[in-house]
Amino acid sequence: MRRKLVAGNWKMNGRRATNIGLVQAVSDAARELEGVDVWLAPPAVYLLQVAELMQGGGLGLVAQNAAREQDGAFTGEISAEMLADAGCRAVLVGHSERRSLYGETDAAVAEKFARIQAAGLVPVLCVGEALAEREAEQTVAVVLRQLGVVIDACGIDALERAVVAYEPVWAIGTGRTASPGQAQEVHAVLRAEVARYSGAVAAGLRILYGGSVKAANAAALFAEADIDGALVGGASLSADEFVAIARAASSAR
Repeated sequence: MRRKLVAGNWKMNGRRATNIGLVQAVSDAARELEGVDVWLAPPAVYLLQVAELMQGGGLGLVAQNAAREQDGAFTGEISAEMLADAGCRAVLVGHSERRSLYGETDAAVAEKFARIQAAGLVPVLCVGEALAEREAEQTVAVVLRQLGVVIDACGIDALERAVVAYEPVWAIGTGRTASPGQAQEVHAVLRAEVARYSGAVAAGLRILYGGSVKAANAAALFAEADIDGALVGGASLSADEFVAIARAASSAR
């Protein structure tokens, strides 16, 4: 059985003073949970602080982004190797905000995915459709294209050391959430696509749902067969809300 995973993406939020209480509360709660991994993705400037706060708490440290390049003359960029050195376990790649706001293409996402794995880190590959694409019934085509570019570039076995997150763009930060049935339908499509290449990889692949996940809807989402956890945005900034989501994942084992 796939182990549940709940990852909190703080996005561009946080301050040194307030990070302390949030991480300590999540860490304390995570020690008591069974059957679920809990990861936090703070902004890069807080990675070392959060890593120190996490010590002994069993949490996983995640970066929100990584450069396509290795160390070198790339002012403002942070390499995957640096993130590994800072204690990260994983890196988000292909998040809808990186794609839409910063122009990251499918090809760029595949390059980053490969670089992240080469540094010994776990890529959390984000895929998802915009509202216009859903309304045009292009959801399946969009997510399979985004997944397929990575498979073509890195091979199906690369997904043995990765996580996939389905995040419908129209549900991110909007308060709108895909129903459990809608989310499950896309998760099942993604797993079936991986299974075309390897049944074993598909069976072990953790696919998270991301899109206005909160305590009130978490249990219903986690009850679906192919939803293995959540990539949580705004709710991860509240210890009570995020811990409740993690508890729902633990109970859904």
